[in-house]
Amino acid sequence: MKLVTAIVQPHKFDEVKAALTSAGIHGMTVSEANGYGQQHGHTEVYRGVQYLVDLTPKVRIEILTEDDQVEHIAQIITQAAFTGKMGDGKIWVVPIESVIRVRTGETGVAAL
Repeated sequence: MKLVTAIVQPHKFDEVKAALTSAGIHGMTVSEANGYGQQHGHTEVYRGVQYLVDLTPKVRIEILTEDDQVEHIAQIITQAAFTGKMGDGKIWVVPIESVIRVRTGETGVAAL
């Protein structure tokens, strides 16, 4: 099993969620995040004063899946989140040693 984690722009989240749902991917955990990458934030003007916004809002999506679904999920997220501009996001995958469904006590793939 693997954990696919994606950081995407907030305005692209609905597209990513719709694409994953239409592909049959139903379980995900979503949270708000703030951060920066190569862009190191940006400047904004508020009431005539320029200031640096060094942490930009992002959405973090986590999907627990079987190994053979990882590439498919990453492709879906990449296509749906793409704008071609800096700050589109990142996807990373980590191995998961075990999973337990709290309600039933099921473990492994059955707990997905």
